[in-house]
Amino acid sequence: MEKVDLDIIYKQNLEPSIIEYLADQKKISRRKAMDIYYKSKLSEQIQAGLYGIENMDYKYLAEDLIENEPELFIE
Repeated sequence: MEKVDLDIIYKQNLEPSIIEYLADQKKISRRKAMDIYYKSKLSEQIQAGLYGIENMDYKYLAEDLIENEPELFIE
């Protein structure tokens, strides 16, 4: 498998991994976690491929979202 293929596969799995991690960490439904993720600046940055962020670990990115966008978790 080529590096390009691995990068594509990693990026495809990144968002679901972040969403699942958010749900587990915040004890919320996966649906709620998905809504939060897609409203976040992090989602925009990953989609745009800014700063190579799409190559970072999903746990780090999810923790960053929790820390830097706490307003998204307020009901």
